[in-house]
Amino acid sequence: MSFTNLGLSAELLRAVEEQGYQEATPVQLRAIPAILAGRDILAGAQTGTGKTAGFTLPMLQRLQQADAGQRRPRRVRILILVPTRELAAQVAESVKNYGRHLSYKSVVIYGGVSINPQISALRHGVDIVIATPGRLLDHLQRGTVRLDEVETLVLDEADRMLDMGFIRDIRRIIGAMPEKRQNLLFSATFSSEIKQLAAGLLNRPEEIEVAPRHETAALISQVVHPVDKNRKRELLSHMIGAGNWRQVLVFTRTKHAANRLTKQLESDGLAAAAIHGNKSQGARTKALAEFKQGKVRVLVATDIAARGLDIVELPHVVNYELPNVPEDYVHRIGRTGRAGQDGTALSLVCVDERAHLADIEKLLKRPIERVIVPGYEPDPSVRPEPIQRGGGGNSRGRNNGNNGGSQRRSRNAAAKAAPAKRSRNPSRSGNSSKNRNWRSAA
Repeated sequence: MSFTNLGLSAELLRAVEEQGYQEATPVQLRAIPAILAGRDILAGAQTGTGKTAGFTLPMLQRLQQADAGQRRPRRVRILILVPTRELAAQVAESVKNYGRHLSYKSVVIYGGVSINPQISALRHGVDIVIATPGRLLDHLQRGTVRLDEVETLVLDEADRMLDMGFIRDIRRIIGAMPEKRQNLLFSATFSSEIKQLAAGLLNRPEEIEVAPRHETAALISQVVHPVDKNRKRELLSHMIGAGNWRQVLVFTRTKHAANRLTKQLESDGLAAAAIHGNKSQGARTKALAEFKQGKVRVLVATDIAARGLDIVELPHVVNYELPNVPEDYVHRIGRTGRAGQDGTALSLVCVDERAHLADIEKLLKRPIERVIVPGYEPDPSVRPEPIQRGGGGNSRGRNNGNNGGSQRRSRNAAAKAAPAKRSRNPSRSGNSSKNRNWRSAA
C-alpha cells in the first residue's frame, strides 16, 4: 500500500517521497494508523523493517494536529529512548528527514561527547528528544531537561536496553513524565522482562508482530566456514581479497579482539577500522562515515554495532567470532539483506565454538550449511578450549559507553526462538567445497 493511503499530511508525504519511498512496509501499515488514532503500541519488529518511519511519521502528524497551525512554546513533547549512540544518531536523522517541511526542533542526547552543546540546545527549546537513558538521566539530575509535558514516549529496541542494564534508568525517566501519555514499545524479542515492562507501561496496546521473532531475513545467505582459530585472520583476508569485497562488517566478541584484528588486517594491506565502546564518539562516527564512503574496506565491531548501524546495501557480514548470546547472531547478520537487497552472512567457526553454533541453530530451528574452504581445512587433532567471556565485546555486563559514563550489571533477557526461513543461495564465498558435517564428526 502507498503512503498516500495512510492519512499522512502533505508535508510528511513530500518528505517521504524525497527519501525515495513509495510503498509502506508491513510494520508501517499497521503502526501508522494505530499511532495516529492515539493507541499505545507493543510491536515485535526487527531492525531493517522500517519501524523508525513507522513511529516517526505518525508522531510528527499528531504534533501537527494538536497545534492546528498555532505557534506553541517549545517544550519536550516526544521522547524517544534507544540503547546506543549509533541508533540514537540514526533515529535523529530520520526525525530530521521526515520533519524537514515542519517547524519542529529535535536534539539527540547520548554519552561519550560533551554535554554542553546538548544543554544549549535544550535551553533554546526543543519539541523532540532522542536519547540514550544514561545521558538523559544525567540531564534530569542537572535540571537541564524537563519531561513533565511529554505526550508520547517511544522505547525503541527495548529488549536491548534491558539487556544493557538500563531498566532502573528507564523507570526513573518514566517517573519524570506525566502519567497520561501515549506509549510505543518496539522490541525484537518478547522476553519475560519485556512483557513485565509492557504490562506496567502500556494501556490496552495494539499488538503488532510483522514476522516471527528471531527470523532472519529471507534474502540473507548464511554459511559457516569451519577453520582453526589460529587461521581465522588468514582466511578472512583471503576471502576479502579473492572475492574483491569492497565493504564488509566483521564482528568480534571483545574490544581487544576488535583492535587486534583491525591491526592485523591493516598489516595485510586492507583498510580497516574498529568500532566499540572504548572508542570515543568522534572516532566511532569517523570510522562509520569512512566505511560508508568506501574509504575503509573492513569495519570491525563488537555487538555494540549489531543494532543501530544502517548501512545501505551492505553486502557482507562476517562473524569472526560467534556471539556468546544466540540472539545477537540474528541482530549481527541483520545489518545485511536490508530493504529488499541480497546479503551474505559468513561465520568463521573454530572447534571451541561448537556449543555456540549449536545454540544459534537451536534458536533458528535449522542447521546452517558448513562449507570448508580448500586450504583451510580444520585440524582434526585440535581439542576445544573454554571461551573466555570478558573484555567488553559482549554488551551484557557493560554499557559500552552509551549511558554517559556509569557502568551497570546487565540482565540476561534472552527470549525463546521462533523458526527462521531457509535462506537462498547459501554460499557466495567463491573457492569452497561443501561439507555438511563438522570435520565429518561434529
